[in-house]
Amino acid sequence: MKTIESRDDISFLVNEFYGKIRKDSLLGPIFNSHIPDEKWPEHLLKLTDFWETNLFGIPKFKGNPTQKHIVVDRNLNHTTNQTHFGQWLQLWFETIDKNFEGTLALKAKEASRRMAHGQFMAMWNHR
Repeated sequence: MKTIESRDDISFLVNEFYGKIRKDSLLGPIFNSHIPDEKWPEHLLKLTDFWETNLFGIPKFKGNPTQKHIVVDRNLNHTTNQTHFGQWLQLWFETIDKNFEGTLALKAKEASRRMAHGQFMAMWNHR
């Protein structure tokens, strides 16, 4: 088991995780309907930037995840619920626990808990 030490580690984590997301029976249809196949490489790079910013404090990420989640929820007729975010967290934790340990792995899990809660509440408040 290794620790998260570099952008390459984050890229591996993000790619493994979203590979699971895209195949997941609950989340796959949502992600795959909102992100065309040809846009996935670009999306994965953006998510790697996001996590690199969050875990290493390197200011690379530019974007508004909250606005994106609000749009997706609106496109789904405001049916996004806590089960979706719970499944997202479960897959994220499984991917981390299978591949990484240490301080930054724990930080990634704790940050994801806060993000899931914050994104769900932002969507709920915009309904």
